[in-house]
Amino acid sequence: MRAVVHQGLHQKLSVETIADPTPGVGEVVLSVGRCGICGSDLHMTEDPAFGVDKGAVLGHEFAGEVVALGKGIERLKKGDLVSVVPIASCGKCPSCLAGEPAWCEKMNLQGGGYGEFAVTNENQCVMLPKSASMADGAIIEPLAVALHGVMMAEQKPGDKVLILGAGPIGLGVAYWARKFGASKVVVQDINNYQETRARQMGATDFIVDMSDPVGAAERALGGKADIVYECVGVPGLIPQAVEQVRIKGTVVILGLCTRPETFVPFVALSKEVRLQTSAFFKRQEYEAALDALDSGAAEPRALVTDTISLDAVPDVFESLKKRTHQCKVLIAPRG
Repeated sequence: MRAVVHQGLHQKLSVETIADPTPGVGEVVLSVGRCGICGSDLHMTEDPAFGVDKGAVLGHEFAGEVVALGKGIERLKKGDLVSVVPIASCGKCPSCLAGEPAWCEKMNLQGGGYGEFAVTNENQCVMLPKSASMADGAIIEPLAVALHGVMMAEQKPGDKVLILGAGPIGLGVAYWARKFGASKVVVQDINNYQETRARQMGATDFIVDMSDPVGAAERALGGKADIVYECVGVPGLIPQAVEQVRIKGTVVILGLCTRPETFVPFVALSKEVRLQTSAFFKRQEYEAALDALDSGAAEPRALVTDTISLDAVPDVFESLKKRTHQCKVLIAPRG
């Protein structure tokens, strides 16, 4: 099969012909229909902390058609259309049974979506309803990540929300925050590339003011935020968020940052700010994201800005390392 292959840190991806995957016990092979390029994929090719080996096929936001079955498959059959929960786990421990495979001792992150075929476990597959497309199946994961952040914030109707970063996760947070009754949803970014899309997703205002980011947010919200969602992962934004949130407010950290962060704890302590990290999602949240798409909601689909072929991936991937007008780019491995 053809796949886009990781060539090592700081190296450009390349399209190669590699062996077709074969399913083991409890596994299925999918013909990949769509796969999203995620910001974490970009990090994986640049940061040794992720430990991605040369020769790996990236891609965890994908959906496809079941084309081969391993032994012991009970629920799926050939021809089924599924979205893949990209967290492999045992499926039997208390964490798995509670819908939290990320905390399973055998947890492993799924890849392989940047290829024509990918192998995955049956218990990671979520059936797509007839109303959902392959593109829908590929954006469930970022929507679930955003939903988990909103749930971790314990957001209440009427809350004033500030979102730092207008990437797919930030825009997903805007969608869920508004859906759960936030009175104001302000998205703050360093440029206005995604302003129209943010408003489509639920933002009530969009601000770009690097000279006075704290004051600009306060003016847009009419005061301090009840909740600030940090969705960028750049050093300096956590202390900024602490300044922007109200006394006894909540800062939710969703941004993926592997660099040191420095801030004065007293600033947060003096306001009794709650700092809440958010990683991954629950299985129930993944299914809720699919339900939102199944309901016909148009807003989440606004995340997708382009669909490209495997051959285009290396160049587009490099371009996404810099800020562009793109939001969520999907790969169509088989055309």
